[in-house]
Amino acid sequence: MARKNKRVVLENLEVIDAGAKGKAIAKAPDGRVVFINNAVPGDVVNVQTHKKRKAYYEGSAISVSKYSEKRAEPVCPHFGTCGGCKWQNMGYEHQLFYKQKEVEQNLTRIAKVELPPIQPILGSEKQYFYRNKMEFSFSDSKWLTLDQIKSDEIIENRNALGFHIPGMWDKILDLDICYLQGDPSNAIRDFVKAKAEELNLSFFNSRNQEGFLRTLMIRTSSIGETMVLLQFFHEDEENRKLLLQAIAEEFLQLTSLLYVINSKGNDTIYDQDIELFYGRDHIFEEMEGLKFKINAKSFYQTNSEQAYELYKITRDFAGLSGDELVYDLYTGTGTIAQFVARKAKRVIGVESVPDAIKAAKANAKLNNIDNVEFYVGDMKKVFNEAFINTHGKPDVVITDPPRDGMHADVVAQLLNLAAEKIVYVSCNSATQARDLALLDSKYKVTKVQPVDMFPQTHHVENVVFLEKR
Repeated sequence: MARKNKRVVLENLEVIDAGAKGKAIAKAPDGRVVFINNAVPGDVVNVQTHKKRKAYYEGSAISVSKYSEKRAEPVCPHFGTCGGCKWQNMGYEHQLFYKQKEVEQNLTRIAKVELPPIQPILGSEKQYFYRNKMEFSFSDSKWLTLDQIKSDEIIENRNALGFHIPGMWDKILDLDICYLQGDPSNAIRDFVKAKAEELNLSFFNSRNQEGFLRTLMIRTSSIGETMVLLQFFHEDEENRKLLLQAIAEEFLQLTSLLYVINSKGNDTIYDQDIELFYGRDHIFEEMEGLKFKINAKSFYQTNSEQAYELYKITRDFAGLSGDELVYDLYTGTGTIAQFVARKAKRVIGVESVPDAIKAAKANAKLNNIDNVEFYVGDMKKVFNEAFINTHGKPDVVITDPPRDGMHADVVAQLLNLAAEKIVYVSCNSATQARDLALLDSKYKVTKVQPVDMFPQTHHVENVVFLEKR
């Protein structure tokens, strides 16, 4: 029998907190927690619920009877429809407060270990236009806003180039502007869309798996280089060349213009051949004189300036003197490994993605760094006794795992290894806290530094320093 999910309106709820995934939190008269997707702490709102469970409701504010002093006017005209910047309606100082609070609560409630005073979160100097990589999707049936639906306007042109509507894989919001990536990102996106329509090129229909234009990726770097990659569903050499040539002529400053023909059911490019149309097949990022070669498939922290701050904290926590053997687990393309290499005797990086390790080795060679070594493999299998016997017992371990945290076998190996210091970089303080609890028998947390990499969102990075007891 299907669960009854009665929708109710909860009136005059005071929003008391901001919680997981950026949801605002209130308490219903019956004691249940209410998660609200479009309110700010301090608001008093009426909420239309759309989910009811034993302990909580989920819903949306349908009216506001009192606006919070923590509110800010969203700068983006797409706020509330696009799911990208859910906290644009909250002042930045308050965003930082709730990110700090999330880290503190996760480490206190989940880790349940002895903690030092947690350092104030390091905010981002740039609160908009901070991303160095954006991906936009083409669609021939753009998402219509409520205002467009209610109006009598006949919308004949349904082409869109923009973002997926949250939770709807086949619905694309057509963008007028995006405040996430700096110049020339908006100009490139607008030109590509206009030129494609002028050439009468078909935009993709993901439901029917038909159309010519699939996605547009734009990468920029802090030294002024720009990469553009267009993804086509099938080859049409004449029209492909017309569009790409027009982009090259309009944006003479482009470093790299690439394309891919991808007829798969999904638009991921990691198993696809990337073709060069103009310029070189990569751009460079720079950090303290180190150069990092970034191609279309490379992983690189998407906030370049704040990544530099994150890496400096990581290096400072490690406290290197020049004599240490350092293990860098989940090294990715080896940026942290190379960043700390100058102050270490030797650095060993381990990563499961072969292309990432290939890029790490190439970047180390480019930077003339000869005291780093990179190895590829599944962390829980590679990072074992034989590996340690071959490469030596590290003095310091730096670990920067994905959102799921470290595998239990990796944590167990860290306990067996018993390095003097561990620096744990995390994009998810909840799984980080779980791992800290497992490490507590041999390690004491002595420093904690949250870092805001993604303003206008609820995401927060956290760096923890552990010393052997």
